[in-house]
Amino acid sequence: MEREELHKRISIDPRVCFGKPCIRGTRIWVSLILDNLADGVSEKELLEDYPALTHEDILAAIAYGAEMSRERYVPLPIEKSA
Repeated sequence: MEREELHKRISIDPRVCFGKPCIRGTRIWVSLILDNLADGVSEKELLEDYPALTHEDILAAIAYGAEMSRERYVPLPIEKSA
């Protein structure tokens, strides 16, 4: 699936979830998907826990996160060398 098609699966509507990026047609936040993946939750578990999600929705959330990381960054704590 092309990246542009994946991005169409994301919805940002101020009337839905306070304008947070969601999977289109759901109230499932992109950040919820990314947080779960970062915590080690498998795609299979996500699809079981959120039956409205599809494999393509998870790819769309990852693609959206990648796009956002190109636009801005989150400061990370500075590691102190031992």
